[in-house]
Amino acid sequence: MDPTSRDGAGAQPEVGVGPWPGPWPDDDRYDPELLRVGDARNVVDRYRYWRLEAIVADLDTRRHPFHVAVENWQHDFNIGSVVRTANAFLAGGVHVVGRRRWNRRGAMVTDRYQHVSHHADVDSLVQWAASAGPDGGPLPLVGIDNLPGAVPLEGYPLPRACVLVFGQEGPGLSASAHEACDVVLSIAQFGSTRSINAGAAAAIAMHTWITHHALP
Repeated sequence: MDPTSRDGAGAQPEVGVGPWPGPWPDDDRYDPELLRVGDARNVVDRYRYWRLEAIVADLDTRRHPFHVAVENWQHDFNIGSVVRTANAFLAGGVHVVGRRRWNRRGAMVTDRYQHVSHHADVDSLVQWAASAGPDGGPLPLVGIDNLPGAVPLEGYPLPRACVLVFGQEGPGLSASAHEACDVVLSIAQFGSTRSINAGAAAAIAMHTWITHHALP
């Protein structure tokens, strides 16, 4: 566990670990500067003091075969939280469709550890997915949206290798994205709102994939 301390009532705890105690490890995965001053990054304990490049290389050996794509036609502020969740669930990659620029604030620096690609439009994403699957085969596009005719996510056999596709906050999946998807799945809702936050929907769908394919 990371050591924390409080300077007074209401003060925020210190995050991370201090300088490395004792002789430094003889391992080039470790960053000398972090060993010297400490590591306050938002990383799990196994990666404390590691270089950024070493962390990414290690993650690359374990990434899951699902990807996440999110449309960004109106500068959707949810993309940062989608990237952060994709990092937490170790998605193979995140694909931003539409505008290249997106607000990284919600990613909490996790975009440094997560492969993020850009596609100018849905056709570009489709072309990439056509040969991005295992052994160079296609990756199915699985849309997530509460559209008429959508199939319930609950109980649906999500493919192990796939792209989970999300529309932007408000409009949801565009017509072109809807048409490109092999299937569109809906998340069960029981209240008065017509839709849930796009970042929340992405987290639910990714965790559903995890329960299908990654839990022991």
